[in-house]
Amino acid sequence: MDNLTHSLVGWAIGQAGAKRMTRKGLAALILGANMPDIDVFFGWAPWAPLATHRGFTHGLVGGVLLMPPLLAGLLWLLDRWQVSRGAVFQSGLAMHFGRLVALSYLGAVTHPLLDWQTTYSVQLLSPLSNRWYHTDTLFIIDVWIWLMLGSAIWLSRRRERRGGRWRAAASIGIALVGGYIAVNAILTALAKDAPRVGAPYAAPETIYASPGPVLFWRRELAWRESGTVAWGRYDPFERLLGLTEHTAPVPTNFADPLVRRALRDPANKAFARWSTMPFARVERGRCSARVVFGDARYARTVGADRFGGKAVVPIEAPGC
Repeated sequence: MDNLTHSLVGWAIGQAGAKRMTRKGLAALILGANMPDIDVFFGWAPWAPLATHRGFTHGLVGGVLLMPPLLAGLLWLLDRWQVSRGAVFQSGLAMHFGRLVALSYLGAVTHPLLDWQTTYSVQLLSPLSNRWYHTDTLFIIDVWIWLMLGSAIWLSRRRERRGGRWRAAASIGIALVGGYIAVNAILTALAKDAPRVGAPYAAPETIYASPGPVLFWRRELAWRESGTVAWGRYDPFERLLGLTEHTAPVPTNFADPLVRRALRDPANKAFARWSTMPFARVERGRCSARVVFGDARYARTVGADRFGGKAVVPIEAPGC
């Protein structure tokens, strides 16, 4: 998910009352909710787009187990420095390091759980496993979550400033988001079942059902079956138990020797490690072939999206 969503989640948890546990509590929640995205600055991936991240720092080991105590330690050091300079804290709260660690953990765990909801997927068990996990319940930027949490936080802070009961508004906002995710999970389950129960009567080995950015009930499907990929669309208001549209399958071409040779390129290797629905187009010339890679989750035509790679592979033929 985008960092605004992660921040709103941490903020809403704080406004539900958690921020009163200790000084710097709200900072721990918001920074903890964003902390796993620090991997975009590591530069470990030779492939440029940000979608290649979501590895170790997003896993249960790196992002959830190891990083929160580091965040709490930095916030504690900042607090000690402020105290040494005679700072006066308007919250009137005391510093409790143990609670600060707990809130850092609480904020951090929301990050992979939210990223898990998207088709971009997340390596929850990294570095123990490179398997990608996804539920396909949310678009990566969800305006409805912005609206629900943003409104709840605004109302909570407004009541807090006026001395009223302010925790309930944020708690209701969090509950609404939980219900929204549950509804989307049901829609995704129906969408993923649609190619099986109706035309094209597919038996997918891997399937993704991406929600729309605003019309959240719609799904763009991509699935792999027997060395081919295909796409479809789902809208429960048009057809509850079937697809509204689907394409004929196209070969992934990963059995082609030219494609396997193109994968020797380091950038294409990185792409193949990240992509869970790769396919390729091979353009053969007289003495060379151009191989273009794409990810079926984000484009129906290879080369039509940013998430891909390419290579020119020589062909051994008479006269070359």
